[in-house]
Amino acid sequence: MSLDFDGARLPNPHMKEEHLAWRAALRRFIDAEIMPYASDWDEAGAMPNSLWPKAAEVGLLGLGYPEAFGGVPGDSWHAWIVNEELARIGVGGVPASLMVHGIGLPPILNWGTEAMQAEIAPPILRGEKWISLGISEPGGGSDVANLTTTAVRDGDHYVVTGSKTYITGGMRANWVSTAVRTGEAGAKGVSMLLIPTDAEGFSRTPLDRKMGWWASDTATLYFDQVRVPVSNLIGTENEGFRVIMTNFNNERMGMAAAMEAFGRVCLEESVAWATERSTFGKRLADHQVIRHKIAQMKQKLNATQAYIRLCYESIEGGTPNPGDIALLKVQASEVMEFCAREAMQILGGLGYMRGNRVERIYREVRVNAIGGGSEEIMRDLATRQYGL
Repeated sequence: MSLDFDGARLPNPHMKEEHLAWRAALRRFIDAEIMPYASDWDEAGAMPNSLWPKAAEVGLLGLGYPEAFGGVPGDSWHAWIVNEELARIGVGGVPASLMVHGIGLPPILNWGTEAMQAEIAPPILRGEKWISLGISEPGGGSDVANLTTTAVRDGDHYVVTGSKTYITGGMRANWVSTAVRTGEAGAKGVSMLLIPTDAEGFSRTPLDRKMGWWASDTATLYFDQVRVPVSNLIGTENEGFRVIMTNFNNERMGMAAAMEAFGRVCLEESVAWATERSTFGKRLADHQVIRHKIAQMKQKLNATQAYIRLCYESIEGGTPNPGDIALLKVQASEVMEFCAREAMQILGGLGYMRGNRVERIYREVRVNAIGGGSEEIMRDLATRQYGL
């Protein structure tokens, strides 16, 4: 019995030669520039800044962004490949930090002024500067509509007071696309501001005692009377909730694609170990209970891959359904958790030791089930699509 990462993938009729070429080029880059070092970066809790320009050169950072800013053309299938290939690393903190501009930059490109876009996008897509997304607050979590960080208008500036936490890439960021309260309570009083991290009154501290995502820098951000030009408003005042919501579909799709691929890595590791390891005079793979574990993993992964494809088809067709995407994220996190657990059982003591992909993926399960919208919030969002 043998099964590798590619062998665990269902056929996708949307994948053309250009997509296969993109996968091959991206895999060469990852195998040369990331795979040999990812475990050490994870243990060190940091990644080198030199990785970003290298990722930009291969087209990874710019995929799907306007060519005018240094981006390269790409569709949903290119994006799916990115998440699959980065998941092969088995270190969730690497893609989380490397690709965090995927949630920080779209608000600028979708809602920002032309001047803002021209200033911010090119250096980010070249890997020379960094941007993060500042939404979550201490004690607030997923309750975006009730955030408490305020931005009070004072002439040509907003004065920002408050804090954000669990901010991926927050220690490295040069800018933060930040949700602030400029008006009444609830969603109707939320705006988005682009806040430079060199502004007076801004400070940050690292969150480095995490269960997973060790390689990704995570921060709490503090705004102490930070003055931000009104020209840094992203979109229209008090309509920031709309900006935030339009950002979520892509984030959740990317997370779902990555989680399914992490599960596939667990399947790959399980099959490899089951064919090598012998117990009670026969291969581990010859024990029916182990074979059934592997079959269940493959069954759940197949269903999730099909679900991902359906959601990407709706996006490519211009009819994405937020409820379907929300439930896909739940499906993917549950399958990732199942596969990580079963793989850990199959590998036994080996899986419990630091330094292997299954152990690292097992640690990454919870952040994926919480980040980008928790499983509970996702289910509630989906039911609201039915008018409940």
